[in-house]
Amino acid sequence: MKYVLVSGGVISGVGKGIIASSCGLLFKTAGLTVSTIKIDPYLNIDAGLMNPLEHGEVFVCDDGAETDLDLGNYERYLGVTLGGDNNITTGKIYHHVINKERRGDYLGKTVQIVPHLTNEIQNWVERVAKIAVDESGREPDLGGTVGDIESAPFVEAMSQLQRRAGKGNFLVIQVSYVPLIGSEQKTKPTQRAISDIRSAGLRPDLIACRCETPLEEATIQKVANACQVERDQVVGVHNVPTTYQVPILLEKQGFLNTISSLLQIDTIKKDQKLVDQGTVIWQEWQGLALSQDHVFETVTIALVGKYTSLHDSYMSVSKALEHVSRPKDEHRTSKPGEYYTAWHHITTANGILVPGGFGERGTEGMIKSAQWARSNNIPYLGICLGMQLAVVEFARNVCGMDKAGSSEFNEQCEQPVIVYMPEIDKSKLGGTMRLGKRATIFQPGSEWSRLRNLYGEKQEVWERHRHRYEVNPALIEKLETAGLSFIGKDEAGERMEIIELKDHKWFVGVQFHPEYLSRVLAPSKTFLGFFAAAAGCLEPITQVFRDRQDLSHQEVKLPVV
Repeated sequence: MKYVLVSGGVISGVGKGIIASSCGLLFKTAGLTVSTIKIDPYLNIDAGLMNPLEHGEVFVCDDGAETDLDLGNYERYLGVTLGGDNNITTGKIYHHVINKERRGDYLGKTVQIVPHLTNEIQNWVERVAKIAVDESGREPDLGGTVGDIESAPFVEAMSQLQRRAGKGNFLVIQVSYVPLIGSEQKTKPTQRAISDIRSAGLRPDLIACRCETPLEEATIQKVANACQVERDQVVGVHNVPTTYQVPILLEKQGFLNTISSLLQIDTIKKDQKLVDQGTVIWQEWQGLALSQDHVFETVTIALVGKYTSLHDSYMSVSKALEHVSRPKDEHRTSKPGEYYTAWHHITTANGILVPGGFGERGTEGMIKSAQWARSNNIPYLGICLGMQLAVVEFARNVCGMDKAGSSEFNEQCEQPVIVYMPEIDKSKLGGTMRLGKRATIFQPGSEWSRLRNLYGEKQEVWERHRHRYEVNPALIEKLETAGLSFIGKDEAGERMEIIELKDHKWFVGVQFHPEYLSRVLAPSKTFLGFFAAAAGCLEPITQVFRDRQDLSHQEVKLPVV
């Protein structure tokens, strides 16, 4: 097993996740299987109860784990399926050790940070690194690209793992920021960061320098000399139009050759099928990344959400839109005084998207957005909360239920269209939602559905969920009689999963989160249909893709969002 540790220095948000993802992608193009692990220093057991405005979105895995958003980046880049164990937090590892101590697993010993906690971190990494994460079912060749090492126990554990793995099996990439002062690239912060990580017991084998402009040769030589590494062990990662170009930027600098040599990759026996697949992946990736510079047509999507002041709050939604388009610009409005500007964006948009969220704040504005889209035949996509509010809007303005609302916002709601799921434990919040990958069954008579037609002959779809509330089963018949079609339900036919209006360009709401399974080279069909409808090309797109499982940016040119 080969390990690559990605750590950061100088400032946070320097790009460890993108470097880690790019590293993994380059390994995959060489025919290797790759798994990833993310280590976060916070004491939370998971990210489920963390505020999106502080931490960014909560990413949900197939197994229902609520994790850091970087796992979403790894899945999208690498085309792998990760689980809760691929995200280690300080809280999770301490919880694990304390539970073992309570069971008596340590046989009366005094439990300490070293060696007990650090051993458990190493054991966790080694165990998870060997779990197959892609369709090949093969044990990964490279087990674990780890980011955000910020606290002493984890650094010590990685230092010990470096020795445990042995020479040629463990590589450290330090991502460091090189600021631009005037026209001069400053290397002192990087020198300081390298000194700090070495004093903690880790010796970086490769230094990835994040910078505003291409790294100058003199700067590269200065970093190499000051940090006692070879010239080819320093790479520059300057600003590029899209993060999809970062792997190409690294490849041009011989990044893969350098780390392959340091890790003795030639000793790994490769599967020729995976090597061939890697070649195809790289060709498609280059086509995707380089085509981002060309604009064909502009389509405006209004994202009407609760957490728009922080871009990372809707990371997966933004990426899913990127997968079916080529992003150009976006508008974010959050201040009350900007209401009219925000409404102008909504009423002039080609499509309206209302994503998930929790709490009452902003929901009346989302309901008005759904009403505008429905009344004016504007393509609409509602995800989780966005679907629920579209049902509330329909109940109020089509079914005549003036006091229709959600029990989430008012437990004494007179006409609860959205209700608490009965099996959910109300006594606690963490980990009690309906989570993970579940089936949605297309209902008989829904063959007309625009969304269903994108799936060809498939009778069911599997998507990831994260919710506590659902459409009130007692009102389904009334809503359907008025024209709101529930074209997708759960396996028991009791829980509403997909709504759609028949006489509309595209008015779709889904209880699941399709953004979690959207991939760079295999976009979500839910997002594809919505965007194509907004771009006015839904019919030809449906004709091309209805019988296909995988999508390629190479074959169909979609407009810019």
